[in-house]
Amino acid sequence: MPTKKLIAPFYERLAFVLIGVCILGYIVVAGKEILDPMMFGFLFAVLLLPVSNLLEKKLRLPRSASSFISILLLITFVGSILYLIGSQISNIANDWPMLQTQVKESIANLQVWVQDTFHINAHKQITYVNSTADKIMASGTAVLGTTFGAVSSLLLFYVFILIFTFFILFYRRLLFRFITWVFSDDHKEVVVDIVENVQKILRQYIFGLLIEMVIVSGMAITVFYILGIKYAALLGIIVGVFNIIPYIGIFSALLLSTIVTFATGTISQTLFVAGSVVGIHLVDANFLLPAVVGSKVRLNALISFVGIIIGEMMWGLSGMFLSIPVIAIFKIVFDRVASLKPWGYLLGGNYEYKESAEKEMKTE
Repeated sequence: MPTKKLIAPFYERLAFVLIGVCILGYIVVAGKEILDPMMFGFLFAVLLLPVSNLLEKKLRLPRSASSFISILLLITFVGSILYLIGSQISNIANDWPMLQTQVKESIANLQVWVQDTFHINAHKQITYVNSTADKIMASGTAVLGTTFGAVSSLLLFYVFILIFTFFILFYRRLLFRFITWVFSDDHKEVVVDIVENVQKILRQYIFGLLIEMVIVSGMAITVFYILGIKYAALLGIIVGVFNIIPYIGIFSALLLSTIVTFATGTISQTLFVAGSVVGIHLVDANFLLPAVVGSKVRLNALISFVGIIIGEMMWGLSGMFLSIPVIAIFKIVFDRVASLKPWGYLLGGNYEYKESAEKEMKTE
């Protein structure tokens, strides 16, 4: 007689899944120091893969040289953006005396407002400020040491990213063969399809972010020039660069833009800049992001927001950057495994519904 296949109860399977998720989460948090730069290296390697292949095929360069030159091109691109921002910041140094005068006037007006509102005279305010400043200066050595350590760790983190990028590019065929070799021949086509789509989606996502950054920067610079803001180019670039940071970037860009405008302009200009940044963000969130970026990764807003929060809790700011690409990778895997397709639908949601509706309309 044929034996019946025993299926574990739901609560037992759920318990195993939860235990596995908890163990995986612990490993991810504990291994942040090596997994974090490795993930960024993987993203940059995927982005630079067409460049490396082009150098190998057209110029007949060895793989080590093509990988190294691709990384140099990436460093040049990032360095040019930093140089552009730095050249704009240097203009602020020329106007430092004017900025000091503006800040002093603003502080004086603030003291008057505090005195009229909370009935605290200016002498008490100055005494409190001076005592706070003395405490900060007393701990200045510790602050400088901590800052130096943070900068050193950050530079080391960037070096590790470049090293991982180089090795992933150099050993890409070895890694691909390993992944296909791990699984049986019956699943080889699915594995190859997953690998190819992961590369395609991640590359489109990164290019989408860059295009979005350029468009948002252009919009912000144009609006700031029309408003007559002094450092329109610098503030526009800041808005575009910080816009890459999901959800949190808009608040950072808004804060920096209003502070610089308040120190160099008028109250009305500050209010117009704040309103412009919010308006640009609304246009970006409702039109640019879904068209340029959202359509690439096929993730709904709820899953993206939850993923960003979890990423920040686990890895901080870098976790926020990596959360969307990681979820996109999971969605690609879920969509191609029969038992996991409901989870893939959950991650996509509205995008999946739109695609199925469009297919039905075409067949009718």
